[in-house]
Amino acid sequence: MPRRILRKLSTKVHGLSDRWYFRPFRERLAHPALWSVQRRSVTGAFATGLAIAFIPLPVHTPLALLMAVLMRLNVSVIIATVWIVNPLTVVPIYFAAYRFGVLLLRGTAMPFAFRMSWDWLEHGLGPLWKPFLVGCAASAFVCSTIGWFALEILWRQRVRFRYRTRPGARCRGPGGPGPRGQTRA
Repeated sequence: MPRRILRKLSTKVHGLSDRWYFRPFRERLAHPALWSVQRRSVTGAFATGLAIAFIPLPVHTPLALLMAVLMRLNVSVIIATVWIVNPLTVVPIYFAAYRFGVLLLRGTAMPFAFRMSWDWLEHGLGPLWKPFLVGCAASAFVCSTIGWFALEILWRQRVRFRYRTRPGARCRGPGGPGPRGQTRA
């Protein structure tokens, strides 16, 4: 896992607590669990960030910060994850969520032409909301679950790999010497 990158980000954030806009939240944001690079806080932040990313309102970053503080998750991971849905990716991601909602509701996808008018918001958007919201909710659940499991598996495999390839690990076979030179049975 990119521990070095996450640690560099977290050390810069501690300097932000002196800024005027962070002073009311200094005690909450200084909690060590919010900046720790441990498996549970990072994988939980990744899954929660993926779920928040599918909320079709522009509240991703404040909601991610709130969830990180309440659930003691890694702040830098959850913020980076919610920004998967950004101005460049919002249309394909939400369109895929809409199509997933249509599939779940066993409906037919309706073509639409966007016009910036109140009439279009009242009549053109009406039939699209239900499959869109169902698709966003289902996509949030599926993506966060798959993301959590995938990152959990990757993290554990990386730990096993590093444990097996550590210096001196080859001589410690089933009959080799133990940690203090004792012979194993």
